[in-house]
Amino acid sequence: MTTFTDSAATALQLIISMDNDLLTIVGRSLSVSAMACLIACGLGLLLGAWLGVARFAGRGAVLTVLNTFLAVPSVVVGLVIYLLLSRTGPLGFLGWLFSVKAMVLAQAVLVLPVVTALTRQTVEDAEGLHGEQLQSLGASPLMRSLLLAWDERYALLTVLIASFGRAISEVGAVMIVGGNIDGFTRVMTTAIALETSKGDLPLALGLGIILLSVVLLLNVLITLVRRWREHHENGVAPALPLGVTV
Repeated sequence: MTTFTDSAATALQLIISMDNDLLTIVGRSLSVSAMACLIACGLGLLLGAWLGVARFAGRGAVLTVLNTFLAVPSVVVGLVIYLLLSRTGPLGFLGWLFSVKAMVLAQAVLVLPVVTALTRQTVEDAEGLHGEQLQSLGASPLMRSLLLAWDERYALLTVLIASFGRAISEVGAVMIVGGNIDGFTRVMTTAIALETSKGDLPLALGLGIILLSVVLLLNVLITLVRRWREHHENGVAPALPLGVTV
């Protein structure tokens, strides 16, 4: 119990004093996950919206593969990307292995199926409600997908927030392709694993507290967006949090 309380007290002190090592790791984690989500969401929203309205031979097989990718372990993704970026791999000429670029790529690959699958389901549900009306107005499949995605923008915003949470909490793939190099590729999840194995519990616990705080904030944002959507759909102005004015 003493070890836990001492570690917790020291961890809080690191956070309060804004320890340079801790802030560097946190900043790198946020930037890597943000870049990965930007790439994955840009592609996933477009692909998912198109899949939501498109009808073609083999669509069921494509959706099965897409849903399978949702359950692929992150270490497998890390291994595949490692082999692709290794010196003897087809992308070895890029020189990305054990770099931030490789970590961004790994997280983007992990997040892309999540964004695509959830966007596809959201747009497909909307297509069932409004698709015939849009078709009667002469809207093409591409136009329908864009219009329905915009109409469901509040629901898709929660998808984007959830995808960031998926990216920032990932550890296996980024550790494999990034190498967990101190000062270069160490992020919160990999640092927690390493510092715990080294016995540096205060730093690991401090990073854990910040990571949990980020995840908590993301869930609060998702809840607020859902409530905003409900009020918007009901035509009622949403109640703002205490202390917020317009």
